[in-house]
Amino acid sequence: MNPLDARSQILLKTLIERHIADGQPVGSRALSRYSGLELSPATVRNVMSDLEEMGFIASPHTSAGRIPTALGYRFFVDSLLTVQPLENARVRALEGQLLPNQPQRLISSASHLLSELTQFAGVVVAPRKDAVRIRQFEFISLAESRILLIIVTTGGDVQNRLLITRRAYTPAELHGAATYLNEHFAGLSFDEIRRRVGDELRQLRSDMSELMAATVDAGSEAAEDSSASYVLSGETKLLDVEDLSSNMSQLRELFKLFEQRTGLLQLLDLSNRAEGVQIFIGGESGLAPLDGCSVITAPYEVDGQVVGSLGVIGPTRMAYDRVIPIVDITARLLSNALSSKH
Repeated sequence: MNPLDARSQILLKTLIERHIADGQPVGSRALSRYSGLELSPATVRNVMSDLEEMGFIASPHTSAGRIPTALGYRFFVDSLLTVQPLENARVRALEGQLLPNQPQRLISSASHLLSELTQFAGVVVAPRKDAVRIRQFEFISLAESRILLIIVTTGGDVQNRLLITRRAYTPAELHGAATYLNEHFAGLSFDEIRRRVGDELRQLRSDMSELMAATVDAGSEAAEDSSASYVLSGETKLLDVEDLSSNMSQLRELFKLFEQRTGLLQLLDLSNRAEGVQIFIGGESGLAPLDGCSVITAPYEVDGQVVGSLGVIGPTRMAYDRVIPIVDITARLLSNALSSKH
């Protein structure tokens, strides 16, 4: 149920658009001038007062004008915003910057492109490694009960993990175990291996099952480690955003969040489970350093399967009508570029 009548919606939309454009609190005179409504300043003031009571706008102490709150922006984005799709010529120009080549370079290009187009921070989460398939396992005996596990993926990545077992294994046993794993599990992802390995282990001799279980645990850990990565571009552009740079302690917390990565990865991971563009305004992200920011995200795919997400991090006062289609089309173009490699 829409809580606002048509007049209130027009005034709120006008106020937010004016504030996004010039960053200043908007007074009732400016609203009656720009809204196109034949209303007296007194009537506008009454509507503003109602909107403030509902939590959509607030009065900064130093001004008679009003500014939008996070709730106001949320209502604006959900109910009042008209997003213009990018024109074809612009899309083709962007496509030319995301040509199919090495996936890692594509991820970096997309992140850089998001930042350049919006003048905010652009972020792309690299494809989740649980979708990566295993080409080969190898064991090397290092010392009594210490074994080096080498995992080679179909993409050519190599991961090393140290296994500590309850007993020493002979070179022949290690060779046999590697042969068994490669015959049964090559070409599978670690998720698939984990699902199948329970049944397989029960059929193995118990002295080998310890080594197999340790291998699967270490491999899953390696896959998770390498999946927790993203490429962040243009975060220093946020230093030039007046709304953010005026609060240095908040900005420091924001950069700390970028360094720690975990929180931001969890937020971006929500986008993998959703369809289309997601918008987190202020406190909606659940991450305190992002209270003054909006994060606009979208998932991207390889051959129809979601493998990661990308987004833009900027101030809550951003041109949503411009940024949303940029995020949307970049996700589509990245999906196309990555899929056409296969």
